[in-house]
Amino acid sequence: MRTEIVLLGATGFVGSAVLRRLAAKPIRIRAVSRRPAAIPAGAVADVEVCPLDLTEPGALAEAVGDCAVVIHTVAHITGSSTWRIDEGDSAAERVNVGLARDLVAAARTRAHGDRLGVVFTGAISQAGPLQTETVDGTELDQPNDEYSKQKLAAEQILLAADAEGVLRATSVRLPATYGYSAQSSARDKGVVSTMVRRALAGEPLTMWHDGTVRRDLLYVEDAAVGLAAATRNLPRLAGRRWVVGTGRGEPLGAVFRRVADLVAERTGQPPVKVVSVPPPDYAKAADFRSLTIDASAFREATGWHPAVSLDEGLRRTVEFCVDGREAALSA
Repeated sequence: MRTEIVLLGATGFVGSAVLRRLAAKPIRIRAVSRRPAAIPAGAVADVEVCPLDLTEPGALAEAVGDCAVVIHTVAHITGSSTWRIDEGDSAAERVNVGLARDLVAAARTRAHGDRLGVVFTGAISQAGPLQTETVDGTELDQPNDEYSKQKLAAEQILLAADAEGVLRATSVRLPATYGYSAQSSARDKGVVSTMVRRALAGEPLTMWHDGTVRRDLLYVEDAAVGLAAATRNLPRLAGRRWVVGTGRGEPLGAVFRRVADLVAERTGQPPVKVVSVPPPDYAKAADFRSLTIDASAFREATGWHPAVSLDEGLRRTVEFCVDGREAALSA
């Protein structure tokens, strides 16, 4: 029986959330990752666990096989971050861009007539630092950091192959994604969970600005629902990029103070301080600009909408960390 969906990066932060979402459906899934993925509890889907190093020659073509749709959530991770990449990092380029080339090559050699579908997980940062706060996906892309440049290059490779008729592809650009749910199996390395850890350690929560900088923060389970929706609506979405977000720019100072209060509620300790500190040398202009996502086009095309409020998402994240469940997760 044919595999319906191949999920690349099934043990990653976003990928594992997508796997949880897909596993609740009566479909066939191939979960591909460097280490074996854990099949979600109560899975209805037929999940094939496929541990592979996708950078090896021929590995991606083997993983894709004759599937209908690929959801690509793989990203190169350097230390504690996915996006602080030095220019000329060939290992990062091999993953972030090379796998897109491999997908196109695999699509060209398919034995049967239907085109391979690809849902690519992009990043809002691909647009680069903008003068306007609101992003709706129509902006001229001018990324100024290596990670965003590589993500944009991969997206362009896939959309060019779509235009050529080699495959059917769309890119879903995600904003800052955060959070844990009861079944989380991968570590969140984003700013929200970093601040939760600091608060639990009794350390002050630091900002590189006065706290008024706003971010559109998307709960990871809502991101997974959005990617699943893109898979179902691929014929409608194919050939272009789409932006996804809550439509709310949250002041980071207020977010951090809420984190401090929620941790204090759970631990019984006084809330840690939220303080401004000088920015490090590696800070980018985008770190000091507010960002809100207008995802109305994606919502109209797919029916998707974020279901988890910021306060509920923060509460779930704090509870997960306070209960010690984060310590059992893979990095």
